[in-house]
Amino acid sequence: MEELLEEEGRDLIELGRGDVVEGVIVGREAQSLVVDVGAKSEGVVVSNEMHSLTPEQREALAVGDTVLVFVLQPDTEEHQMALSIDRARGEQGWRDLQDKFETSEIFEATVSGFNKGGLLVNVEGVNAFVPLSQVMGAAPETETSPGNLNEFVGRALRLKVIEINRRRNRVILSERAAMQEWRAEQKDRLLAELREGEIRRGRITSIRSFGVFVDLGGADGLVHLSELSWERDTNPEEEFQVGQDVDVYVMKVDQESKKIGLSIRRARPEEWDDVVTGYEVDQVVPGQVTKLVTFGAFVRIDGPVEGLIHVSELVDRRISHPREVVGEEDVVPVKIVRIERDRHRLGLSLRQARVEAERDGWIFNEDGGIAWIPPETAEKFSVVQGDAPPPPPTPEPEAADETEAAASAAARPAEPAPKPQTAMEAALERAGLSESDLISED
Repeated sequence: MEELLEEEGRDLIELGRGDVVEGVIVGREAQSLVVDVGAKSEGVVVSNEMHSLTPEQREALAVGDTVLVFVLQPDTEEHQMALSIDRARGEQGWRDLQDKFETSEIFEATVSGFNKGGLLVNVEGVNAFVPLSQVMGAAPETETSPGNLNEFVGRALRLKVIEINRRRNRVILSERAAMQEWRAEQKDRLLAELREGEIRRGRITSIRSFGVFVDLGGADGLVHLSELSWERDTNPEEEFQVGQDVDVYVMKVDQESKKIGLSIRRARPEEWDDVVTGYEVDQVVPGQVTKLVTFGAFVRIDGPVEGLIHVSELVDRRISHPREVVGEEDVVPVKIVRIERDRHRLGLSLRQARVEAERDGWIFNEDGGIAWIPPETAEKFSVVQGDAPPPPPTPEPEAADETEAAASAAARPAEPAPKPQTAMEAALERAGLSESDLISED
């Protein structure tokens, strides 16, 4: 060996107990490995010092492979060094864990076991512990439940070192801290690469009364209740379930608030196209008011399709709010004035539908709202109404206008102008006398 080293010009190294070095496997003897570490003598790793390797890993080791070893004894009676792969992995593991702790690195490790307090993990030969409070989705063992920690054995988890003390042989890991940090990094990455208008595949992580949250690969976006389906009255708990994979349409990406707005219904445009195929512009159809907003009223026509009556399309006069004309759940006739297939929108009008609707039996009140619905339409929408209101009174004939009055006056013959009074006649009139009163009787 010495002659071989001298021939190759290699410098011999002096090793002591506790050193960790790399060596090259130069032979196998029964269950032992012969390793060249660059010292005067070769080293031997017996089977008892390879417990940290799986049988498959041990069997895969071959002459020429490089391995990390720990010097147990620099020189034995057989003039060979006693080496350990287990101790080397442990030593390297401590060094790696210390580096991970100082740099807050997130890494993956496989769960090797569990106890009542949490999970056991071996990291490069070092036994570490993940407390129950730091495990995502863990259920502890109780008197009524066996818990689910056994389900984690063999599973690879993302972990982070939150405490390390080699003197006490103590390493505490956290999946919760690792996932929070990892998801924050993934969210920043997603926010940078997401584009509004694109369709992504995601997984539902949470269901709420106001919508569902969908994981797009490290970051959650919200699908609001109004964007779940083309059918407005969708119950998210009945329609979806946690863990379900769905396609979502990216509606909005807010870099400042780090919020992502998503839509499930917009990722299914073919559903909207199917339901509007039977409609066309200028068609008058009945619908039911579903929501009032300051700028108009949303109306659902046949099927799950909704359109908007802009506030200017409710009546001919100016109003400040749609509630002045209609209320939620009112059934109204509407004319389709616009079909925007690319934006999945319908433009509707109540005022433009009035003439045709009145011919079909609809009766409007003085505000422009609906006073009477044709019976077949009322039955279709399950509307209960009383007797039909009387028709509006016929307006009485108005008096002749000023032009006619002037023409009538002009047709009459002009009266002669009165004869002027004399001074005597005026004085007698003021005294209440006449000329006959001045004549004396004989």
